[in-house]
Amino acid sequence: MDRAKEHHRSQREQWEIRQLDNDLLQQRQSERDRERELKELAEQRLLLADEHDVSDLQFMCRAPIASLDCMEEFSAGSGLSGLADRAADGGGLTKEQLLLAGLTHSAPTAPLQLNRTANVTPGLRYRNLGKSGLRVSNIGLGTWPTFSPNVTEEQAEQIIVLAVESGINAFDLSEAHSGTRAEVELGRILTRRGWKRTTFIVTTKIYWSTRSEERGLSRKHIIESVKASLSRLQLSYIDVVIVHKADPMCPMEEVVRAMNYVINQGWVMYWGTARWSPVEIMEAYTNCRQFNCVTPIVEQAEYHLFCREKTELHMPELYNKIGVGLMAWSPISMGLSQSKDDSTIQLFSRASFRNKYSSFSWTEDETAAANKEGYGWMKERSQPAEESRKYSERIRELNSLAERLGCSLAQLTIAWTLKNESVQCLLLGASNVDQLYESIQALQLIPKLNVSMVQDIEKILENKPTRPPMVSTLALR
Repeated sequence: MDRAKEHHRSQREQWEIRQLDNDLLQQRQSERDRERELKELAEQRLLLADEHDVSDLQFMCRAPIASLDCMEEFSAGSGLSGLADRAADGGGLTKEQLLLAGLTHSAPTAPLQLNRTANVTPGLRYRNLGKSGLRVSNIGLGTWPTFSPNVTEEQAEQIIVLAVESGINAFDLSEAHSGTRAEVELGRILTRRGWKRTTFIVTTKIYWSTRSEERGLSRKHIIESVKASLSRLQLSYIDVVIVHKADPMCPMEEVVRAMNYVINQGWVMYWGTARWSPVEIMEAYTNCRQFNCVTPIVEQAEYHLFCREKTELHMPELYNKIGVGLMAWSPISMGLSQSKDDSTIQLFSRASFRNKYSSFSWTEDETAAANKEGYGWMKERSQPAEESRKYSERIRELNSLAERLGCSLAQLTIAWTLKNESVQCLLLGASNVDQLYESIQALQLIPKLNVSMVQDIEKILENKPTRPPMVSTLALR
């Protein structure tokens, strides 16, 4: 009997000990959970505090660092209006901080209106041209209309000054469309203004035609063209020399060796192409690799709402494979349309849009057409009436869409073009200051082109390019 009581007592003691151990373990576990929760809460508070500080810093410095790729695209006036609201609420912002952000005490009264006293253009960004280290603004100034016969030297200088003050650092010249006057006048303006050579980028073209003294892209013609351009521009070097159209009558080896020579001499920093087909660009790249020459970094191509195939299907592939970037231009962004329905319809419905890949033939003569007064060389060629009617309807629908967005058709076209990440620089043109200023405002329209808006534009155009289906050679047997 005593032995049974002793055994029962020992079992009870063991059960009590296990119960105490379990209680102690649960208490320790709860303490660890509590410590972990407190630690996570402290980390979250610290992270929120850091994000708040960083967001305030980015909020304050958003406009002055527009050149950084990490900067988010400007929503239309969002950053500036936020600072203005904080100032109105007594957020402690000083006048100097407002001026740093590009604000004045007068708020904008209309959408898509830039403050002319601002030093930084909202939405302006700088990107590497191709896979080179040369950084250009996402919009450049194409000087074809700027140095046209109907624009005086004073007006041209005002346009150049506005471009520089807006942050544009790329200036494109074309002997084919404005003759040698563009290089001479731009050289005079750059010399008179005394801007540092490191602050601007000049691109000019090597052009040849059937009526020139030297036909084709021979080594002689390339070297003489570069020397003549340097003399007219009064510069020690040219940033990028563009070879306008490939020459089927000249060996590609001679072309790439000549371009490599002018670069080695220090006359040119980079070279590129204009209106070359993807096959011709690949041939030039292959020759450059074979003969250890400098490869091209950019292709200038026509790109707009009605000319999309080359840019959207082939240029991204060329960039990813061989590092050739894209500097785009379009008739409307070059300032050849004043947003009139009739002229815009004629401009977009040119039959030459279908000849994107045509190479130069000995029967062409663009120089003679370019020397005509105005832009007669851009006139519409004959095409079926049904096709012209379709273009007219699409232009009217795009005009209606632009009105809903509170912008012009030209601004909508510029913003739509820059929405494509493949476009590293879009060349704008203007024959007066107001026209260039209006075009620059299109940068603020880019954030408004969201997915649904782009889909609406695609429904109007109905011309999104697609690759043809792959054809297997085995299936043909």
